[in-house]
Amino acid sequence: MRLIQLSDESLHFPPPEMALREPNGLLAMGGDLSPARLLSAYYGGIFPWFSPGDPILWWSPDPRAVLLPQEFHLSRSMKHFHRHSPYQVTLNKDFCGVIDGCASERQEGTWITPEVKQAWLTLFAMGRAQSIEVWRDQKLVGGLYGLPLGQIFCGESMFSRSPNASKTALLVFSQYFHQHGGKLIDCQVLNHHTASLGAKEIPRKNYLHVLNTLAHQTMPVDCWQPQVLF
Repeated sequence: MRLIQLSDESLHFPPPEMALREPNGLLAMGGDLSPARLLSAYYGGIFPWFSPGDPILWWSPDPRAVLLPQEFHLSRSMKHFHRHSPYQVTLNKDFCGVIDGCASERQEGTWITPEVKQAWLTLFAMGRAQSIEVWRDQKLVGGLYGLPLGQIFCGESMFSRSPNASKTALLVFSQYFHQHGGKLIDCQVLNHHTASLGAKEIPRKNYLHVLNTLAHQTMPVDCWQPQVLF
């Protein structure tokens, strides 16, 4: 099965079932990172990921990594840490700082190029993208960002500059999201970090079915307003 080249004139994506099984559900290449194309991709269970200098690559992995907010795994040590946490957690107070943190805090390099960053800043300005920030002594030490689709939150990246900062971000957000009717957090591809926090793999067809249902549900109008969560 060959890799599909997207048309610059159309926002249409091929069905996710056409993705190459290896590596990790590579589906198509090309196109752009316009808000309309990104939203079309995420509503279809597809996301971009590519290295600097490479063409834009689009993915729909099978299996898909997801986290049910109510199933967040809180270890005994993390429970103790959180009980005495030195952190404050906010929502949508510093999206730019979070995406910069996600881009810079990676030894293996980053896929968050200036083009990717600008695309997400545009989505944030439109009210579509959201961030969760973790602060210590008024300094940003961790966080995550992503795209809510109805009762699903498509998590894109997280970072940590201080012990348990990214875990705290996901823990507090999971609780908040669940309390406001959120049903599922998309983690894309499972890794050791997300698995330790309760993420699991489900077949892509199951994810697409859930996405098709939950993405068209509503959340409270004010739930994405900037605020202190913890």
